[in-house]
Amino acid sequence: MAAPKGFSAPVSAEDRLIARYFRPLATHPGAFGLIDDAAALTPPAGCDLVLKTDAIVGGVHFFPDDPPDTIAQKALRVNLSDLAAKGAQPAGFLLSLMLPEGIDDGWLEAFARGLKADADTYGCPLFGGDTDRTPGPVTISIAAFGTVPQGTMVRRAGARAGDKIVVSGSIGDAALGLLLRRDPGAAERWRLAPPEGEHLVSRYLLPQPRNELAGALRRHASAAMDVSDGLVGDLNKLCAASDAAARIEAAHVPLSDAARTALAAEPALIETILTGGDDYEIVAAVPARAVAELQAQASAAGVTFTVIGDVVVGPTHAEFFTREGKPLLFKTTSFSHF
Repeated sequence: MAAPKGFSAPVSAEDRLIARYFRPLATHPGAFGLIDDAAALTPPAGCDLVLKTDAIVGGVHFFPDDPPDTIAQKALRVNLSDLAAKGAQPAGFLLSLMLPEGIDDGWLEAFARGLKADADTYGCPLFGGDTDRTPGPVTISIAAFGTVPQGTMVRRAGARAGDKIVVSGSIGDAALGLLLRRDPGAAERWRLAPPEGEHLVSRYLLPQPRNELAGALRRHASAAMDVSDGLVGDLNKLCAASDAAARIEAAHVPLSDAARTALAAEPALIETILTGGDDYEIVAAVPARAVAELQAQASAAGVTFTVIGDVVVGPTHAEFFTREGKPLLFKTTSFSHF
C-alpha cells in the first residue's frame, strides 16, 4: 500500500543510531549505505575470500572502563590478526553490537570514531551487521573477510620436519599487561619503570595485527596462525593440524625490554608469558632456506621475525626447553573460555 502524499515513515531509534554512527564506515558501494538487509562483495578476479569471526565481551576480553575507541579497535584488530596469519588482505567486515542500558551517545561516538580510524587505516570498510540490547555486558562480534590469490591461503596444516618455527614481534606483553591491570602493585614488584608498565598495559589494551606481513607469509610460510590464546597452546594446534612436532628453545622466544625486566624479578612469570595469550603475533613454520628472505621482508615492514625452534618428527605437539635442555612443564598450555 502506497503511503499518503507527504507521509514520511517514522525512523526508529535503532535506524538513527546506525545512520549516525555506522553509516560513515560503510564506504564500499556494496554496503549500499547500510539501508538494505544485506551487502554484496565481488572478490577480485582470481582471488579467494578468507572468512573469520571473533567476538569480545566486556569483563572477559576488556575492562568495562576501557576507552570505547580502543574497545572498538581491539574488536576489529583481533579479526585482522587472523586474516594476516592466513596471508589475506582485509576487504571488509560485519559488526554485531550488543549494548546494555547505560550506554550513551558519548560512548557510541567514541566507539564509532575508533572503529572508523581502523577501518580507514587497514582498508577494511563496514558492510553491515546488527545492533541489539542485552542485559549483560557490552558484546561485540565482528565477522571479517579478506582476499588471497586463489589457492594461496596459509593454513595451520603444512609444517614439515626441517622447517624453522618463527614468531613475529614479542611474546607475553599483553598477558603481563592484564596482570598489571588487575594488580597495579605488580609494577613495583617487577621493578618496572613507568614507561615499561605503560607498554605492557597498552599491548593488552590494543593489539597490533601484523597485516603488513601477509604477502611475505603467503610466499614463504608452510603453515601459520596468529597467537591469541598463548604461544604454547597455539603452536600445539599448528602441530596437530600439521601432524608434526616442534622443539622450541624458550630462551629464543622474543621478549620486550619490559617483559625481560618483569621476568628477571619474577622468573615464574615465564609460564604467563608463554601461555597467557592476547599477543596477536604470528607463529609460522618456514622452510630453512626461506627464513632469511622472510626476515628481510618483515624487517622492511618494521617487524621482526625470530627463529625459536624447529619442526621435528614426533608426537603432534610442541616441547619447550630451557638453555640447559630441560623440558618446561606448564599447568595449562593456553587460555580457554571453557
